[in-house]
Amino acid sequence: MLNQLEAIYARFLDIQEKLSDPEVVSDMKQFSKLHKEYKDLQEIVDYYHQYADLCSNISTSKEMLKDEDSDMRDMARDDLEELLKTKEKIEENIKVLLIPKDPKDSKNVVFEIRSGTGGDEASIFAGDLLRMYTKFFESHKWKYEILSENEGSVGGYNKVVLEVIGNDVYGNLKFESGAHRVQRVPKTESQGRVHTSAATVVVMPKYEEAEIDIRKDELRTDTFRASGAGGQHVNKTESGVRFTHLPTGIVAESTDSRSQHKNREIALQRLYAKVKEAQANKNQDEQIQKRKSLVGSGDRSDKIRTYNYPQNRVTDHRINLTLYSLDKIIEGDLRPVIEALQVAENAEKMKSGENI
Repeated sequence: MLNQLEAIYARFLDIQEKLSDPEVVSDMKQFSKLHKEYKDLQEIVDYYHQYADLCSNISTSKEMLKDEDSDMRDMARDDLEELLKTKEKIEENIKVLLIPKDPKDSKNVVFEIRSGTGGDEASIFAGDLLRMYTKFFESHKWKYEILSENEGSVGGYNKVVLEVIGNDVYGNLKFESGAHRVQRVPKTESQGRVHTSAATVVVMPKYEEAEIDIRKDELRTDTFRASGAGGQHVNKTESGVRFTHLPTGIVAESTDSRSQHKNREIALQRLYAKVKEAQANKNQDEQIQKRKSLVGSGDRSDKIRTYNYPQNRVTDHRINLTLYSLDKIIEGDLRPVIEALQVAENAEKMKSGENI
């Protein structure tokens, strides 16, 4: 492990030197990329210094065990015992840090919430989820913008689409894709019976055009009149946008917004996500499939979580996590759930031998 850490430290020093190079400083794109890598390596480098000092102190204590003075040997034995315990803890932390990160984790996202089964109550629940997530975004100081919204007839949303911008947004939100189920007494229920409703969440990493191997001549673009809610909301312009990736036949469209510009952006992101997923699927091996089965494929039909109001309970079905703190979670305190999912993913990666 020390050899691995020394190699990382050498890379860290190399980046440090490049960041003071005037040519690099003048190239904003290269500078930003190197600066991000520098920041990402900082924590590992801090552990490297601790680990190197520990290894040195352990060697010294082992040498002292050979001392003729029995008191010195006893002291060295006690020190060695403590040092070895500390070394074990630090090694566990380093192993987690050395797990290769998903390059998508640092990306911003397009975030969709749709009401599912349950009629008006499902729309109200979709609104509750939106409130929960936006509070979570705000606690991380992430910026978000509602790209489109379709409100429910009695409150909440039939569908809402947002863009979320910040640090490691996808890495924190990627496990939220799927079906979210709520069990509670609806406000419209006069008999006090518990109903089950659902809403679906889709989290898509936001790709830049340059990141996807798609040429303009491989795309067919169609515009069409999006169907509205009737009355004054009938769409009289061709605001709907559909993209077809000709080599693969992958199609993505958007009628979410009344603005063709917004629909174009949403449809492109959906297409990028689908094409990227298709490209990734070609290279997936059994280990990655195992991990995906643990945390879910992200398919919106997967039932991933239940919010049970009578019991103040939240259950994530993928990792059998149950927390009796729904009151806090629905107010945006999602950290315990997300951290548990991240730990489960890292444990699966380590088990599969994906650490460096």
